[in-house]
Amino acid sequence: MHVLICGGTGCKSSNSLQIIENFHNILKEKGLQDEVQVIKTGCFGFCEKGPIVKIMPDNTFYTQVKPEDVRRIVEEHLVKGRKVPELLYMNPENKEHVSDSKHMDFYKKQIRIALRNCGFVDPENIEESIARGGYEALAKCLSEMTPEQVIAEMKASGLRGRGGAGFPTGLKWELCAKNKADQKYVICNADEGDPGAFMDRSILEGDPNSIVEAMAICGYAIGATKGLVYIRAEYPLAIDRLKIAINQAREYGLLGENILGSDFSFDIELRYGAGAFVCGEETALIHCMVGQRGVPTL
Repeated sequence: MHVLICGGTGCKSSNSLQIIENFHNILKEKGLQDEVQVIKTGCFGFCEKGPIVKIMPDNTFYTQVKPEDVRRIVEEHLVKGRKVPELLYMNPENKEHVSDSKHMDFYKKQIRIALRNCGFVDPENIEESIARGGYEALAKCLSEMTPEQVIAEMKASGLRGRGGAGFPTGLKWELCAKNKADQKYVICNADEGDPGAFMDRSILEGDPNSIVEAMAICGYAIGATKGLVYIRAEYPLAIDRLKIAINQAREYGLLGENILGSDFSFDIELRYGAGAFVCGEETALIHCMVGQRGVPTL
């Protein structure tokens, strides 16, 4: 049995770390520490109902959980198999409790793609990412495809940037690959300048390995050996998890020299920004390359 607890910024600010600690302590008290695995995940997406605790495999979805609720969840649900109704989500229309997130209106129409791993994996454990297919695409690119084939695949996919212009990703990679330079860089613009816009932050906090893998694939396709993540310093959790993901990827041979025994080498550094209202790729590139006085890098 698994207990998934949101460790994203929203739930963390509402004592989810204390909830995790209470689960560990009470499970040990009950002698269940080897039977139940407690996992700190990324954001589930339903932040207004956090902190969120999900019990697997029955997919019970507890909302607005407090540290003092943990003992009841353990004693009632994990020991006796009885759900705690007061902590279940309540449908605002009919006032009925809904225990499975699949039946909540908030989730019914969602098809998670970029956020598919957020809320399911421990973002600080690369093995959980690998277990859900992480780095398989990078391995395929390096072992079975040429850079030209990777670019052709991206063009065929129709993937576009999520900014206002919607520029085709494959075309951007093709233009970069054709450009001749002694040193090329892959820039990940994680500044997220619009007020209240937390799309990128959710990926960085909940599935940082997907960013690492994507940057490495891009580097292989365009002929870059260095990656730079421009991220605002106000995102400490995202920064910490990116650092962990990068270091673990290096340990597993997924970053650095001769990745997966190939001739391709690629590594990633972080560049911290003080924040900007709007920061496009060109501005992010300037920040990364010029740097700011007193701003540290990984």
